[in-house]
Amino acid sequence: MIDHIVFLQLYDYTVNARPYTESCMMGTSICIVTVAALRRCFIIVLHLTLFLPVVRVYEQLIGLHLDCLKTCVCAGNIISCPSANLSNVPTALPEYTAVLDLSFNSITRLRAEWTPTKLKRLQSLLLSNNGLTFLSSEAFVHVTKLRYLDLSSNGLRQLDEFIFEPLEHLEVLLLYKNNIYQIDRTAFSGLMSLQRLYMSHNQITRFPLELVKERSRLETLRLLDVSSNRIKTLSLHELQALPAWIKNGIYFHSNPLTCSCELYDLVAHWHLKDLSSATDFTSNHTCVIPGLRKETMSILDLDKAYLNCSEVKVLKEEAYLDQSLVLDCDTKQKDMVKRWALPGNAPLSSANKTAVMLSDGSLHIGPLKAEDSGVYTCYATSDSLNETLYITVVVFNFTMSGGLENLKTAYTTLIACLVSIVMVLIYLYLTPCRCASCSDQDMEKDDPRESLHSSTVSLSQAHEETRQQGVLSEGFPYRHATLLEYKDQLEQNGRLNPIGEEDEEMQVDSKERRRSDAESISSVCSDTPMVI
Repeated sequence: MIDHIVFLQLYDYTVNARPYTESCMMGTSICIVTVAALRRCFIIVLHLTLFLPVVRVYEQLIGLHLDCLKTCVCAGNIISCPSANLSNVPTALPEYTAVLDLSFNSITRLRAEWTPTKLKRLQSLLLSNNGLTFLSSEAFVHVTKLRYLDLSSNGLRQLDEFIFEPLEHLEVLLLYKNNIYQIDRTAFSGLMSLQRLYMSHNQITRFPLELVKERSRLETLRLLDVSSNRIKTLSLHELQALPAWIKNGIYFHSNPLTCSCELYDLVAHWHLKDLSSATDFTSNHTCVIPGLRKETMSILDLDKAYLNCSEVKVLKEEAYLDQSLVLDCDTKQKDMVKRWALPGNAPLSSANKTAVMLSDGSLHIGPLKAEDSGVYTCYATSDSLNETLYITVVVFNFTMSGGLENLKTAYTTLIACLVSIVMVLIYLYLTPCRCASCSDQDMEKDDPRESLHSSTVSLSQAHEETRQQGVLSEGFPYRHATLLEYKDQLEQNGRLNPIGEEDEEMQVDSKERRRSDAESISSVCSDTPMVI
């Protein structure tokens, strides 16, 4: 008994691609087959069933063709395929694509061949929330015109060398909420147009200073966010030296930074300058107190507790007479139009030779005078921001070298005073005294006017001789002659005898004369100098 079955024409793609039919009637596609033919059809279906998984694997490797009806939305040059359960980037993307959104899928690896053709007009590529763990070193060689790249909320762990080098037109790069712990110093080389780089909520332990410091920095970079990472130390002095338009966009809050007065000084200065990176997240600027407990506290409270750091106040420039000073108009934006006003809000004029505005917008003052002290004002304007900076200048009323000379003079005067005191003490207490008890050989002198001591010694000898002669001759004439001789000796020794003193001396007895002689001798032996 023959069973008849009606079916559509089948083809054996695995063997010879020929139809299995027993008979066809009148050119129609409906055929009647026998049971033997059915067995052959069953084998063909089995082969196709086994081949389907291989096809699916192949589709996962090379990606499905772009389907703008079921999986993606195609609107002009925008292709949006979010939450489409894609494991690879769709193939056959049109060359005119400008925006490609593949976020919230399962694309874990971005290979070099993810787009076999160059997408010369692609400007935005969104790959966030894909579980992406691998980036090929040649992943971006066919999309060099990218300006916006979103790789956030994935599982990236490291950034290899020169990984973004082909993207010379890239302006915004989002890498936040990954597991990045290692960044090669050349990873961002070639990003000549990069303006904003977001790397918060990662495992980064080193601040990428090479991106912002002089000579190696990205010249167009305006925002660098490394907040909520594992950075413990910062290059504080190098960060403080950066211009304000760079510091305004450096965000490093919510990191386990070690508390120090240098860190407080940095953050406090940024607050005084009203920089967005410090004022926008004031409560998140915290540090860790060294110790076993690892307590955290606000950086701006370090001047009140724990370290008792010196309070930071409005900065002012200090200088001395005849010095020169350069005032920098450090604005929060680059390339702003600047103008200066002198103390008293006097406008800066070309007739003023002391204050001159330089080509970079800074103000050169000098040689300084005392009247140059005051508040200098810089007015900076741009299309999006107007900024006013006040700088207080204090000029000390002496030169720096003059101050040193005054110090040297005071020191020399002090030394001279000390030496004078020592010499006076030596003169008063260590000068030898020649008295009547001294030996006769020490009192001999050729010229009686040679010194004061020789005069007083001669005087004492004359008194002694006169007394002896008066005792031997008791007559008046000899006594008178002796007094006259004594008078002559007084005059020879420089002591004047007033008028009328001669008669009085002749009436003084020998006892009073001897007493005056003793007093004169004691006066000679005293420490008090005689003025002649």
